[in-house]
Amino acid sequence: VQLQASGGGLVQAGGSLRLSCAASGAILSSFRPYDMAWYRQAPGKQRELVALISSDGSTNYLDSVKGRFTISRDNSKKTVYLQMNSLKSDDTAVYQCNRIGAGGVGTWDWGQGTLVTVSS
Repeated sequence: VQLQASGGGLVQAGGSLRLSCAASGAILSSFRPYDMAWYRQAPGKQRELVALISSDGSTNYLDSVKGRFTISRDNSKKTVYLQMNSLKSDDTAVYQCNRIGAGGVGTWDWGQGTLVTVSS
């Protein structure tokens, strides 16, 4: 499975961005069964789980983004979205999506991700 994230960019603090992540691949006949997540990795830091959306649509978020970020999915397009509002400089990172497995670890090959830079 290939994952292509897009939508990042440079934004001022308080601004908004909407990220998209499309999954593709010959073995991916259906996107619906998979629990998906957005992750981010800031410079010099470990990758962290930001938001997840299960196959039934339930969601969960990192405490620091609750109330600001919203994860959603379109199974027909095999795409996961992350709406990010009220962005802060601490949100600066490379954002990637993946299928979430045991322990919160991504289970498919990581794509390149999309860079979000928030200027203060």
